[in-house]
Amino acid sequence: MIRPDFLVYNLYMGIYFFYGDEDYLIEEELKKYRGKLDANFSSMNYVVHDNPSYPDLIAILRTQPMMFGKLMVVINCEALLSSSLEEYQLKEISEALEGNTDSLDIFFVARYPRNEGKRPDSRKKIYKILSKYNTQEFPTIKTYKTAELTDRINKEAKKHNITLDSAAANILIEHKGNNLREFAVEIEKLALLAYPEKKVTSGMVNEICVSNQDIFNFADCVMKGKKGQALLELKRLLDKKHPLEILTAIQTMIRKWILIKLNSSKMSPAEISKIVGQHEFVVKQTIQKLKNINLKDLVHLKEVLTEAEYKIKSGTSPDIIMEVENAIIR
Repeated sequence: MIRPDFLVYNLYMGIYFFYGDEDYLIEEELKKYRGKLDANFSSMNYVVHDNPSYPDLIAILRTQPMMFGKLMVVINCEALLSSSLEEYQLKEISEALEGNTDSLDIFFVARYPRNEGKRPDSRKKIYKILSKYNTQEFPTIKTYKTAELTDRINKEAKKHNITLDSAAANILIEHKGNNLREFAVEIEKLALLAYPEKKVTSGMVNEICVSNQDIFNFADCVMKGKKGQALLELKRLLDKKHPLEILTAIQTMIRKWILIKLNSSKMSPAEISKIVGQHEFVVKQTIQKLKNINLKDLVHLKEVLTEAEYKIKSGTSPDIIMEVENAIIR
């Protein structure tokens, strides 16, 4: 949430405090500011520090650009926000920020796990120091806020000069939940698929996206011992994506299924949707589909696919498709 005085308060000091559990939006905002750097020196005038120690932090805050133009410094500060600082340390940080020059833009960034509702502790003095400046929260969009998700999809589509009809956007949300990064990846592919047309249809989304149903059909066949049918389902999946993409999608979906299966007897679909990042309607459907599937079988399937993924990525498997096939017929 943007403070009412965001645009006018201490803007000249070039100090920003971004936090939230939607890492993609934080990255997009940082990219926007980085785009304003002098193109001739942007690689030199952009620096990222990952949770620096206190002495290093003070040195960073007093850094000056080596070349022309502004220096943009990003400080990942999750550790700083949770640390216990002495009064003299807080005073020194505050003074360093107050003495910041026009040639240095400092971005304090705190990223939190998605859908866990974590935020920095507003009672801590370091939070109060940082929040005096240009502060913005980037929360994950809730799965039930389909209008906001559709708006994000439309913004991503605009980057590629395409539009999605309402049905296409709804199917994309059903496939990818509230994952904005995955929206961006799929929309980039849809733009290529639609070219030279500018309109993306629901048929195109179904064609290029691996859906919950696609993966469920595959996993269901594996767990029921229908190995021949499982291989056919795998072939259909491979027609859409590279084997490693398929493995990643399957691993992600099975992990969500395990969480749904574990919690379905003690939590409501609405509560589970917050954990797995899927729409409540999708969670309800999945609970029904998993009713006759054993949790141990789900865990076993995830284990064998994890092993296959490791062999592929480590280069110990000469044939990627064969490795995936061997995993499902074991």
